[in-house]
Amino acid sequence: MAIRLGDVAPDFNATTTQGDLSFHEWKGDSWAVLFSHPADFTPVCTTELGRVAALKDEFTRRNTKVLALSVDSIGDHESWSSDILETQGTALNYPLIADHDQSIAQAYGMIHPNQESKQTVRSVFVIGPDNTVKLTLTYPPSTGRNFDEILRVVDSLQLTADEGLATPVDWVHGDRVIVSPSISTEDARERFDNLEVVKPYLRYVDAPAS
Repeated sequence: MAIRLGDVAPDFNATTTQGDLSFHEWKGDSWAVLFSHPADFTPVCTTELGRVAALKDEFTRRNTKVLALSVDSIGDHESWSSDILETQGTALNYPLIADHDQSIAQAYGMIHPNQESKQTVRSVFVIGPDNTVKLTLTYPPSTGRNFDEILRVVDSLQLTADEGLATPVDWVHGDRVIVSPSISTEDARERFDNLEVVKPYLRYVDAPAS
């Protein structure tokens, strides 16, 4: 069954390139990004794993842990890690799960029922501190994921969780944000700077300093 927004992210125990972990315990009260790969030694995913390693400090600054998954073995992961360092210039600095029995991939709906080779779908899950799924994305094998966009989404989700704010089209960190309908205009005037009421349902404010 597909994981839906608002579902509790399934807990699991896993063997990774950084040792064994229990997902919910490892994640703690942090945010998390879990992303999957169809197999080791694939070209697009090699570039992605290197990019996430380069962005590790950006995720950490957002109280967000990153975790990747492939159904191949730890031995293959270690060999692939060497290729990632050689070709992308950044060593793997976060756990890469060896989901050899596909139990985690199955729990997260990453195995397409019509896929002959039992390879994982290239999925992304953003999971909040309450262990619920806040975002899901699925990419085709030929298209590299944009992790700047995933950081942007984490920023937006955290604004909603912390401040009751939403983000408009093409928003990036530092732009003005939208007051959620659950907050009255009177409360918004007290809580936020420079309220602009375009319509009763469309109200902009300066983003809180972070």
